[in-house]
Amino acid sequence: MSTPVQHGDPVTLDIEKFADEGKGLARVRGGLVVFVPKAVPGDRVRATVTKRASSYAEAETTELLEPSAKRTEPRCRYFGACGGGDWQHVRYREQARMKQQSVREALVHRGGFDEDTVRGAMRPIFEAERPYDYRNTMRFDFSDARWLTRDEIDSGEDFDTGFALGLHAPGQPRKVIDLKECHLQSALSRRLVNRVRSFVKERGWAPQDPRRDPSRGDGFLRRLVIRQSERTGSVLVALVTGRREEERMEALAAFLRREFPDVTTFVNVTPGDEAAGAQHVHFGDGRFRERLGGFTFAVGPETFFQPNTQQAERLFEAARELADLAPTVRCYDLYCGAGALSLVSAEAAGEVVGIEGREASVEEARANATAHDVANTRFFSGAVEERFTEAFAEKHGRPDVLLADPPRAGMDERVPERIAALRPERVVYVSCDPQTQARDLKRLREATGGGAYRLAAVQPVDQFPQTAHVENVVALREA
Repeated sequence: MSTPVQHGDPVTLDIEKFADEGKGLARVRGGLVVFVPKAVPGDRVRATVTKRASSYAEAETTELLEPSAKRTEPRCRYFGACGGGDWQHVRYREQARMKQQSVREALVHRGGFDEDTVRGAMRPIFEAERPYDYRNTMRFDFSDARWLTRDEIDSGEDFDTGFALGLHAPGQPRKVIDLKECHLQSALSRRLVNRVRSFVKERGWAPQDPRRDPSRGDGFLRRLVIRQSERTGSVLVALVTGRREEERMEALAAFLRREFPDVTTFVNVTPGDEAAGAQHVHFGDGRFRERLGGFTFAVGPETFFQPNTQQAERLFEAARELADLAPTVRCYDLYCGAGALSLVSAEAAGEVVGIEGREASVEEARANATAHDVANTRFFSGAVEERFTEAFAEKHGRPDVLLADPPRAGMDERVPERIAALRPERVVYVSCDPQTQARDLKRLREATGGGAYRLAAVQPVDQFPQTAHVENVVALREA
């Protein structure tokens, strides 16, 4: 009888497929599943077990014995150390194929849908035409405790470990890597990061890890936000700081105007009553503008907006098509944000009612509707699970079609129950996490007794090339 693997054991593994979060999956003695970060299906690796749970193990690769044909050379020198483009070592077509598979498996195993039904409803994933340099928004953290990569340690060089501006290590939000490049952003964004870093370091501005207790008061710099649109030419730079220091910000504003004439607005965000903080505009109007689906949307530095414009357009087109809107239809848009999907849908619907938890986003949604003379939208602020009730629907009209695009954590468990009670004819659920999407759809089906809705269509969209993340649209219709 073989001995089960234990923590610290060396193992040789053949990677079968990708699992959740993009980890490789292999099996050892007795069929025990082992998850291996950065491993690719088809790899044979020598690894060391780093965690042993009752039903699975985790391991770190120590040697790549036989590389998979699905591998490719990562573009970024920080690959493996940075949590950004963690699938750069996988050929792009394979990335897309595995994302389609992950959506299918989530709906079957987590959502409880019949596998043949899912296969029949699945459409081919919308692959990205630009697998690099695609993000319109990047957020970089400052830290007073720089995390050195293995290559930096092995170089023997001396580094300033008291300052970092970059992204965090995989699964380690307190470990910020000082990035000189990132190939998910534009060339202009890369230059901005490096020049702002030099500017603040030369002047001795102290960083503070934004995840530490702000009451410490020993740091100033928290986050750098860069939003850029190729379609409108809009470039927003925002510096999030622990307190307001106007002279410093005026100096940085002058530097940006002089060295980066493409920057259209600069904002300093400081702690305030709103979740996004108080916003102090130093030049421009403090808004980022992006053109999407025939509309130009204006949002602030901290408002959520789809980060891949080209793919978001395809995502919204799919959602609108699957919603099957008409002038007689009242459509609800839950988690509507700044109203992007609402306005795109309002062209075809009789009325769109949006609900969003963040008041600043609701104000932006109303402003975006006004700017485009869209009169058939109404937006309401408040947590969706609190606002979206039968009483609300009786007052504002019951939905014929329901759109939902919740954050990665998915819906509060009360929301599927409310959808079931109101029973719209069609439900279109947009999600950046197929696992939570599948969970919520299962709750909805259970709340309706299982037979009220049928799975009409599934449309994956690769909004996040070089990562394991995938956007997905699911359409349900009354059975």
